Amino acid sequence: MERIMSMIMRRLMNKGINSGIRAASQRGQKREDMTPEQRQITKNSQKRTKNVAQAMRLMRRVTKL
Repeated sequence: MERIMSMIMRRLMNKGINSGIRAASQRGQKREDMTPEQRQITKNSQKRTKNVAQAMRLMRRVTKL
């Protein structure tokens, strides 16, 4: 039972971390409120955060072993 609870908690924590990263990359603004320059910056930062999230997933897999 404890294993199941820890697995669920780990998944919830990972989802929270990922959504926090996504929110930070958008800098708290809606797409409609941004200028084209800001949209480009946001797009680039989302690409970088996608790469960081991918690296984090890889590290999570490695640390499970």
